Amino acid sequence: MKRMATKEAKKFSKVKALFETLKKLPKPNYNVILVIFLVAAAFLIGRLSAQVEYLKGGGNVAATPTAAPQQQQQAPTVTLDQVKTLVDSKKNIAFGDKNKKLIFIEFSDPSCPYCHIAGGKNPELNKQVGSQFTVVADGGTYVAPVPEMKKLVDSGKAAFVWLYANGHGNGEMATKALYCAYEKGKFWPVHDTLMTSKGYDFINNTLKNDKTKSAELAEFLKQVISSSDMKNCLESGKYDGRAAEDQALATSMG
Repeated sequence: MKRMATKEAKKFSKVKALFETLKKLPKPNYNVILVIFLVAAAFLIGRLSAQVEYLKGGGNVAATPTAAPQQQQQAPTVTLDQVKTLVDSKKNIAFGDKNKKLIFIEFSDPSCPYCHIAGGKNPELNKQVGSQFTVVADGGTYVAPVPEMKKLVDSGKAAFVWLYANGHGNGEMATKALYCAYEKGKFWPVHDTLMTSKGYDFINNTLKNDKTKSAELAEFLKQVISSSDMKNCLESGKYDGRAAEDQALATSMG
C-alpha cells in the first residue's frame, strides 16, 4: 500500500509541476502553441495504481491491487488541427477560441474518484485518498487543476473541451446530464454539483447509469438547472450515444 501511495505521489508530482510551469509562462504572446491532454489530472494515476471506493455512509477508501503490467503500446499521433477541431465542433462541450495559445482537452468520468479529486469540489474524498491530495483549504498543498483551467478560460487565456472517458463505469447518465446542461448554458453549475461528495455518492450508489432514474437525476440538479428541462432532455434520448462516441475519441487519441 505504501509503495502504491509513493508511486501515485511521484506521478502526480509531474502533473503538479506542469501546472507550476504554466503559471510561469509569459503572457499570451509566446509563439509555441501549448496543448495539454489532461485525463482529469490524476485520472491516469487512478487507472494505473488504484481503484478507490467511497462507501456510502462509511466513508472508507479501499485500494485494490493493480493488474499485471501489459506491454506498452505506442501512443497515436495527435495533430494540432485535430485539437482545434474539437474546440470548434458544435457538438462538443467547448469554451473559448480554438486559436488560443493554450488548449485544454479534459477526458473525464463523473463517477471516477480521481476525476472528483481533480475537480476540486469534493475535498472529503481528497483527504481520504492521501495527504498529497489534501487541498490547500484543508491544510494541504494540493491545488485542483480543473478550477485553475476554468480561471484561464474565463479570463480569455485558454480554450477548453470536456469529453467523457470511462474511468469508473457509472458516469454515462451524468455525462448525458452535462451535455443537456451545456445546451442551456449551465454546464459549470451542473458539473460542479455532480463533482461534490453528494454528487459522487448519488452517481455511484443511486443513479448507476439507470435510464429509468432520469427524474431522480433532474431532481438532484434542480438547484442549478430546471428539473423539467433536464428531465425532458434526458428522456429525449438525444445524448444516449454520446458517452460511446466520446470514449471512442478518447481511445483514438491515446
